[in-house]
Amino acid sequence: MDIIKIIVAILLPPLGVFLEVGLGKHFWLNILLTLLGYIPGIVHAVYIIARR
Repeated sequence: MDIIKIIVAILLPPLGVFLEVGLGKHFWLNILLTLLGYIPGIVHAVYIIARR
């Protein structure tokens, strides 16, 4: 299941974080990072998924 979450995180970073942690602070931080730049959003999403 983590492989699917990582693929989703690469395509839509906030959705990948949402699937992992729900509507928490990491989700909103990821939306902000994705709006500021797509790559920081991807890095943050993969980090959140990989650390759990």
